[in-house]
Amino acid sequence: MQQVSALPPVLLLLLLISLSSSSCCHGANAAAGDHHDFMVVPASSLLHLSQGAVCSGHKDDGLTAMPPHNRAAWVPINRPHGPCSSAGAMDNMVDNMLLWDQLRTSYILKELSDSRAGKAVPTIDANAAPAPPVVKQDSMMMEGNITMGPQPNVTCNATSSSMATSDAARSGKPGVRQTVIIDTSSDITWVQCLPCPVPQCHLQKDPLYDPADSTTYAPIPCGSRACKELGSSYGNGCSGSGQCNYAVNYSDGRATTGTYITDTLTLSDNTTSINGFRFGCSHADRGPFGDRTAGVLALGGGPQSLRAQAAPTYGDAFSYCIPLPSSIGFLSLGGPPVGLLPRFVLTPLIRNPRAPTFYIVRLEAIAVSGKRLAVPPAAFAAGAVMDSNAVITQLPAVAYAALRAAFRSFMGAYPRAAPVLNLDTCYDFTRSPKVTLPKVSLVFAGGATVPLDAASIMLGGCLAFAAIPGNGSLGFIGNIQQQNYEVLYDVGGGSVGFRRGAC
Repeated sequence: MQQVSALPPVLLLLLLISLSSSSCCHGANAAAGDHHDFMVVPASSLLHLSQGAVCSGHKDDGLTAMPPHNRAAWVPINRPHGPCSSAGAMDNMVDNMLLWDQLRTSYILKELSDSRAGKAVPTIDANAAPAPPVVKQDSMMMEGNITMGPQPNVTCNATSSSMATSDAARSGKPGVRQTVIIDTSSDITWVQCLPCPVPQCHLQKDPLYDPADSTTYAPIPCGSRACKELGSSYGNGCSGSGQCNYAVNYSDGRATTGTYITDTLTLSDNTTSINGFRFGCSHADRGPFGDRTAGVLALGGGPQSLRAQAAPTYGDAFSYCIPLPSSIGFLSLGGPPVGLLPRFVLTPLIRNPRAPTFYIVRLEAIAVSGKRLAVPPAAFAAGAVMDSNAVITQLPAVAYAALRAAFRSFMGAYPRAAPVLNLDTCYDFTRSPKVTLPKVSLVFAGGATVPLDAASIMLGGCLAFAAIPGNGSLGFIGNIQQQNYEVLYDVGGGSVGFRRGAC
C-alpha cells in the first residue's frame, strides 16, 4: 500500500536578505530611491508571521479581468494561525514549521527515490499502535471550507446546464460544511464520517458528515472501475456487503481507513458542485490530525484527486494563492481567465510516471541583487518538487552554499543570531527598525523569473532556504517562497505558472 506525504494536523482549506561593510551605502541609495538590487523593510516584518497584523481581506490588484471570486470554481483560503483566521496564535511557530518541513520533505524524497529505483513503496500497518505525535504544524498551510452532501439551495449545478431544485431542498437536510486540509502531494480526498467514535476518530470543529442523511450519497461497489482504480496504493479490500474500502498511510504514522463512496462536493460559495465526487468516508484514523480539520482535499497528480475528477468540467488545471498573514488567498479549479494568462510566467511541468502524484519543475538559477549566482547548471538537473505544504525552499548543497555566501556578504552590517534548526543564516534585528535586503529571484527553466518579496526571503529573522539533507539533489519549492503568487498547475498544458501579487 503506497504511503502519501505526511500531513500536518491542520492544513485547512475555506481553504523573510546582504549588507556588507558598505551597508551604509546601500542605505543611502535606498533613501535616494534606487531599489534595483535591494529593498528596505520594517524589521518587525521579518520576525513574526502575524504579530500586530490586521486582516485586510482579499487583495484588489486593480485587474480589469475577472477577480478570483468571479471564477467558475474557487474557494477563499487563509492561514490557520493569523489575523484572517478564527484560530489563536501557535507557540514555537517557526520551530514547529521546520520540524514538520523536514519530516514531510524527507518522506517525499524517499518515495521518489524508491519509485525511480523501481522499489515497492513500504507500507504502514493501519492496525499498529498510534505513533506518538512528533510535531504540531498548522501555521503555514491553507484553510477554508467545502460542503459534502446535497446542495443547500436552489442553484445551477456546475456539472449540469439545467436549473433544478436541489435534493437538500426536498429532503430538508443540506450537506455539511467541512474544514479540510489542502494537499498537492496526495491523491485521496477524505472526511470523517459517522459512525466515527473517539478515539478511533479525532475531534473536529465541524459536524461529522453522515452518509445516512445525504440523498446524494452512494457507495462504490468492490468490482467497480473506481474501486479497482485505488489499486494496491490505496485499496483496502471489501466490506461484507461488497462495498469498496480505502486506506491511506501517511509518512509520520498517521493513517485513515473507511469506505470509498460518492457524494456531491460543493465549494464554499454554494454555487459550484461536483456530482458523484469519489472520496474516502473515514471511520477510523490515527493521528493526531488536530481539532479543526475534518479531513483532506487532495490535489495530487493521481486519477483519484480532486484535480482529476474536476478536469472534465473545469479543465485539467488548478491554481492557488497562498496569502501573506494579513490577507486572504484562494484556490481555483481550472485555468485562470483568459485576460490573466499574459500575467503568468511559465515553466515546464515535469512528471515522474513512477510517482505521478508529485509535480516537479526545474530551477535553473538564483539571482541575488540582480546577479545570477555562479552555480553549475548540473546542480539543478534533478528538478524541484512544487508542494503546497513544504515550508522552505530546499536547494542542492552547491546552490545553497552560493546563495548563503552572497546573502551573508550583503548582510554583513547586521549581527548574526543563533541558527534555528536547519536555518543557519539568522540575524539579530532588535536594534534595526528597518532592514535592507538584497533582492532575490528564482529563475526556472524557460526563463520564468520569480522575484521574492521580503516575507518570502526570511522567516523568523533567518534566511528561509536550506540545503537538501544528505546527498540528495532533488529540491523543493516551499510555500514561503510561493506566497503572494498565484501558482498555476496547468497539468493538461504541461506547465506551472506564477503571477505575482495575486492575493
